Amino acid sequence: MSSTVSVKVWGEWACFTRPELKVERMSYLAMTPSAARGVLEALVWKPQMRWHVRRIDILRPPHLMGVRRNEIQDKIAPRTVGEWMSDPTAFEPYLVDSAGRESVGGQNRTQRNTIALRNVAYVIHATPLLTRKANKPRERPPDEDENGGPDTVAKYVAMFQRRVARGQCFHRPYLGCREFFAHFGPAGDDDRPIDWTADLGWMLYDLDFGADGRNTPGFFAAQITRGVLHCDRLAPGPNGEAPIQVFGWSEPKQKEPIK
Repeated sequence: MSSTVSVKVWGEWACFTRPELKVERMSYLAMTPSAARGVLEALVWKPQMRWHVRRIDILRPPHLMGVRRNEIQDKIAPRTVGEWMSDPTAFEPYLVDSAGRESVGGQNRTQRNTIALRNVAYVIHATPLLTRKANKPRERPPDEDENGGPDTVAKYVAMFQRRVARGQCFHRPYLGCREFFAHFGPAGDDDRPIDWTADLGWMLYDLDFGADGRNTPGFFAAQITRGVLHCDRLAPGPNGEAPIQVFGWSEPKQKEPIK
């Protein structure tokens, strides 16, 4: 059994936000590796494994469209809700409307512009890598759809393929922003990359979630070659490209190449 899995994801909207343009959101022209990892974790996630994205096939040309939306500026703290439950007389409504910013009714609302992608479709190719928790005593019992036996790459590949074929997910995957939900299914023989070659410049690769609680972003030089975004740090790309180099991280998480 191959150690690489493939899944097709598509949706009406997508926004893979550039971190340097966070207030007025603007999307990259293609899905980022971190967004692809989020989709995979929505389908299968276990502490005993993590996903390593190898490449992303772009199936539709990128089309950007501007969307202006009303967004809230704050959120109600759980502690405040608990106080309202204990003393209902202390409840104060959280008003969000189009009133003036100086009034009570409009102080929690703001308008923001988003440059998002329309009608996107991708095929994500990834490999599950075992973590230090693999084959260690578990804190929780295995899920019903998880086969017994030792933790292996083949075990999680088979689990992923079963769940994708059945349309199962732990939560609905999304394309960059949570409101832009994604459809998913097995990749077919007709799902081929478009004829598109471009240099996208620096792109966010992922966040390194450190043990000290610090999350360090890593970036790489994103290159689209014949509709394929090569983002494999551990192995050559499909067109013979060298493994990518991630800048911003002191040490790689995995040094052994994928075979």
